[in-house]
Parts: sequence; C-alpha cells; structure tokens
Amino acid sequence: MMNESGKVKLTHTRRAAFVYIRQSSPQQVENNRESTARQYALVEKACELGWAREQVTVVDEDLGLSGSGTVKRSGFARMTAEVALGHVGIVLGLEVSRLARNNADWYRLLDLCGMTDTLIGDSDGIYHPAAFNDRLILGLKGTMSEAELHILRARLEGGIRNKAARGELRRGLPVGFIWGEGENEVCFDLDAAVVGAIRTVFAKFTELGSARKVWLWFRSEGLSFPLRAHMHSPIRWVAATYTAIHSVLTNPVYAGAYAYGKCRHERYVDEQGRVRRRTRHLPQAEWAVLLPEHHQGFIDWATYQANQARIDANVHPQPHQAGGAVREGAALLQGLAICGKCGRRLHTHYQGRNSSPGYHCSGKDIVQGRGVYCLNVGAIQIDQAVTEAFLRALTPAAVEATEQAVRQLEADHDAALSQWRLAVERARYEAERAERQYRAVEPENRLVARGLESEWEKRLRDLAAAESELERRQQQRPRTLSPEEKSRLRALGSDLRKVWTAPTTTDRDRKELLRTLLEEVIVEVYRSEHRAHLTLRWRGGELAEIDLPLPRSQPRGRRTSEDTLSLLPRLAALYPDEVIAGILNRQGRKTASGERFTANQVGSLRRYRGIPRFQPSIEPPQGEVVSIYKAAQILGMNTSTIHRWLAEGFIAGEQVTPGAPWQIRLTEQLRARIAPQAPPEYLPMLETTMKLGVSRQTVLQRVKRGELEAILVTSGRRKGLRIKVADDQPSLFAATS
Repeated sequence: MMNESGKVKLTHTRRAAFVYIRQSSPQQVENNRESTARQYALVEKACELGWAREQVTVVDEDLGLSGSGTVKRSGFARMTAEVALGHVGIVLGLEVSRLARNNADWYRLLDLCGMTDTLIGDSDGIYHPAAFNDRLILGLKGTMSEAELHILRARLEGGIRNKAARGELRRGLPVGFIWGEGENEVCFDLDAAVVGAIRTVFAKFTELGSARKVWLWFRSEGLSFPLRAHMHSPIRWVAATYTAIHSVLTNPVYAGAYAYGKCRHERYVDEQGRVRRRTRHLPQAEWAVLLPEHHQGFIDWATYQANQARIDANVHPQPHQAGGAVREGAALLQGLAICGKCGRRLHTHYQGRNSSPGYHCSGKDIVQGRGVYCLNVGAIQIDQAVTEAFLRALTPAAVEATEQAVRQLEADHDAALSQWRLAVERARYEAERAERQYRAVEPENRLVARGLESEWEKRLRDLAAAESELERRQQQRPRTLSPEEKSRLRALGSDLRKVWTAPTTTDRDRKELLRTLLEEVIVEVYRSEHRAHLTLRWRGGELAEIDLPLPRSQPRGRRTSEDTLSLLPRLAALYPDEVIAGILNRQGRKTASGERFTANQVGSLRRYRGIPRFQPSIEPPQGEVVSIYKAAQILGMNTSTIHRWLAEGFIAGEQVTPGAPWQIRLTEQLRARIAPQAPPEYLPMLETTMKLGVSRQTVLQRVKRGELEAILVTSGRRKGLRIKVADDQPSLFAATS
C-alpha cells in the first residue's frame, strides 16, 4: 500500500496534494458508504507521505457521476487544470477507475502529469508518469479499467436482454396495468376508474378516428385522466393532454404485447465539440424484443396495428404519399384523388365567391416558357360521380349501418357518464378515508386534528362538486328513441341518399364514409375531348371506372374596357394605386368581373400591362404640381376658396380625367397674383362692374382670358379679387357703339 514513498521529493511536497473522490451513480453514493469512506481516508495517506493537511485538497464534486467520458465532470476538469499549471505534486485515488473509465481522459492526465512532474498514487503504490515503467503500468491499468467497464456492461445488458426475450423482465408498466404475483403476469389496474378511462380512449378513437379528436372530447366533457410518474408512484388525476392520449394509442403494451428495446442511446459530437448522448426511437421492425399476446390487453394486436395505420394516415402526407386527416372543406376526395398523368396526390383548392372546390396536380409542365399544372379541374362533377358510385355500393349495408348508428346514438353519452360515476365513487372514498383519519386522531392533539379536519372538509367539497356535475350531465342525456322512431329511422336507412344529403351530415362525415370503402380515385382529364376518366379502387382490390363529361369552359368575353386601359398610364404617372381606384370608381367604371376597383386590382392590372407605378419626385422642379390641399397650405388659403377660383377661372388647374383630383401648378406668376394688399389702381369687383358697365361673369371671363389683370387679396376686411381697370378702358356701351 503506497510503499514507494521514496519517489516523493521535496519538489512534490512543496505543491498541493489532490485527493479525487468519485462514485459512479447516486445509488452507489447512498448505498456503498464504505467505499466513499475509504476514499476520504486518502487524506491521511497524503499526510503520511509528507504533505501538510492544509496542502491537501479533496475533489468530491463528481460524486454520483460516471467516469466513462459521456458526462462532464467539473471536479476532474478543475484537477486537470491545476496539474497543467504545475500546482499539484501528487494525485491520489483509491484506484485508477476512480480517475477515469476511458483512455481519452486517462492518457490526457498522464501526459500532463509527466510534463509537470506530478505523481499519481493509488492503493497499490506511487507512480511517476514520466518514468517509462510506471507509465506502462498506469497505461495497462487504464486499459483494464476501460475493459472492466465494458465487460460489466456487457454482462448486465446480456442478462437483461436474455430475460427480456422471455418477457420476464419487470419494467415500468403504463398506467392501467400492474405486475401480478406470477413470473411474468401483467394484470389490469385494480382501480376501475383507471381501467374505464383507458377503455374510453380506445372506444372514442374507434369512433372519431383521430388522437386529437379524442383529446378534444375529453376536454369538452371535463374528464380527468390518470397519470403515474413511475411504477411505484400513486395515481394522480389530471386534465387530459394530447401527449397522454397519443401515448396510450401508440403503446403496444395496451394491445397485450411485451416490447423491449424501442429506443437506442447514441453518442455524438455537437457543434462545440462536446460528446453528447441522445435517444433515438426505432421503428417497430428494429425493436429488440416484441412478444404479441404476452398478456391480456385492452385491444387485440390486429386492432393495434389498424390504429397505428390510421394514426399514420392522419399525419400531413409527404410528396407522393397518401394520408392526411380529413378536413372541413367541401372537396370530398381530399387525400384520395391521384393524378392519372404523373401519379402525384392531388391538392385541393377553393376559388370564386362561392369557394367552389377543385383539384390540381402539383407537378408542372413547361408550356411556352411557363409552368402549367398537368391537371386542374373542378371538383363538383367529379365528387358527384364518386358519390353516386359510393351510394350504389353501400345500399346493401345501409340498414345495418343505420341500426349501428341508432345503437351508437344511445350509447355515446354513457361513456362520459360512466367516467363521472367512477369519479363520484373515488371522491366518496377519499371523503370517507379523510373522515376515518380525523376520527382516529386523539382530540388532545389539536395540531393534527385541525389539519385532518381541513382535509376532510376539502374532500367533502370535492364530493359535492362531483355529485352535482354527475346530476347535471344525467339531465343532459339525450332522449332515448321510442320503438316507433327506431322503425322510422330504419326505414330511412334503406334510402341512404337522404342521410347523405341531410343538413346535419357534414363534409367531414362524408369524407369519413368515403374512406371506409375507397382506397384511392385516379383522375385523368382530357381537355380536348371535354371529359374525365375516373378509376375507383375499392378496399379489397376491386376497380370501377367512370367516364364523366366535363362542362365546356365559357369564352372569356369580359375584360377591362379599352378606355379604362388607355386612361390607366396617364393616371399611374400622377397618382398611386389607391387614388387611381377612387378615380375609376367615381367615374362609374368596373373591373372585368363587374366589381368596383380596389388598390390591389389596379396594381395587378398595371403590372400585367407593364405600366410603371407612381414615383413621387424627391425634389420638385420649378412650378411644381401639387394637390388642392397642399396648394391651400402654401398659398395660405382655404381649399373651398381654391375650388371657387378654379371654377371661376382665376386659378388655372389640371385634371387628367373627370373625377380625378385637381392639380395646381404653383408658378411665380400665380404667386404674384396673390398678395395681402392690392395697389390703388386695382378695384373691387363691384366698382369694376360699375365702371365697365358689365356683369360679374363678364369680368371673370375677361380675367380668365387674360384681358384684365387681377390680384387676390388675402388679408384685410375686404378680401377677394381686385381688378386693374385703366382709365382708357372702354365700357360696355362704348365697346358696343
């Protein structure tokens, strides 16, 4: 035991001594206390070798961590850093496996110790990694430690796999199952409420066909779901989650099968170069052990496989693959229609005001330099033809299906009621149990009695709430059909067409019915012949073919008027799209479909015609063209005044088309005609008319033609026009004579 103390020099004892302590798992730390105590005793060994107690550093941060290299050990990293800095004289460990279980960490430590003259000691002796013989022994010890870990793991895994292959390995069972007293006996949970909740999940999935719908049904009914953290933990009743419902539907244990090795643990290097572990879920074909009919399940194995196929079909399909849960749209062949040209699954679309359904193929052919769908057809005629074929095939089973619907209508509400009855029983048991605990306590022990009394009162409130909810739901139970109503409903079943076209039958229901018999529908469209050829593949392999005439498309005679198209470039040079739409609407113009113009429609029409959009100038040139509102701001006037002077001709304006906004060109001449005060030779309108002997309209016409000079006075008590009238200006009578 560390009998080579002669290797310890003064240069070593001047530095620190590190005692590394590690156990592989928290269970070993808790149970193998003797091994932990032996490792802590190495502090005394360091003192015997010449180190003072204050020089000894205990590294025990890695207790409960594996030394295989897959876990980051902060204590080992700190110790390695101190060795690299030359602060450590010796590293002590009970055995080499405590320092490292993999050669990568072990040889890195050996290299650092050899370069920094650091000793390594264990229960067999003291070694100097810089010496060849000592390094050889340490290397062999590291290799044997790594091999020992591999052998131990192989033995354990081999025993586990061998026992699992027989179905005898007791592992955690999902909620609803418990281990029996037999060797490999698996029994249903003794709690009837737990078993009832699991059975309800499978029953509702058979009815609804979707894990999400089952989850929404649980939430709508306000039902709780049993949950257990691990095999020995008690059952907790919580709100149902989608993950819990999906786990029940996909777990093979509920189908009576024993499964082992459904996951595989892998090691990989992340972006930072660190070794990580991840769990990969394997497909069923790669499971290590799968034993169907191992125990009694909630469903049989065939039903489980059918459920998995249905769940997989509900997932959004990849390209060229079938699947997808039914949606609310009116296209009945969603997920069933296939392009007869390229074999792709057809996509659905809705267009027009009435959202008419249609099918198109995502594959595109290049025609005249543009990508064109190889199939694009309306869905109304195709859906009607497939529906007729489906109803003809389903007529013999219509009466039986109707009777099944009657039974389902009467029993559907019982599933939720049974769960609420079990919830009441569970709440009553908890209340009685709390009462027994309260009565069993000594009255003098008031601290405990008060706590038990509060718990009893809480359980009584829970019981009252559960009973009131059960009573409310019993009152909402649908009325049972009378014998006369049943006979009338069976008579209706002979004519399934009425049920299919009933307002209460949704498009989702029709799609579900189609999928019960149809596997796929191959659609081929011949545009030149105005017909479509449908190939229906029924479940079981039967084929049916339908030739369907397609309506001839109407020629496109409606288009945007030519005068609107000729006006658009002039408007686009001056106004943005939203302003142009307002101008066209004020003029009463319509789009090609007879609707009012919008900014989007104007933009689409402009881009289709190659007309550039309006670009406002950054620096307006001399004599800029502005709107009436901006001109009023610049000239200090009201917009109503500008409108009036525009009508009277004092201010010149531009208008591209009737209904378009007026544009005012601000020139220096216009600015000079607007002044706060007028010279003396400029007279008001009344004096001008009297001096000239003409009417006001005649004066304005002369101003508009430029025969008279005028100024607009914007301040003072007498605002308005001032007209310059020369003394030699002829009057009306003089001009007439």
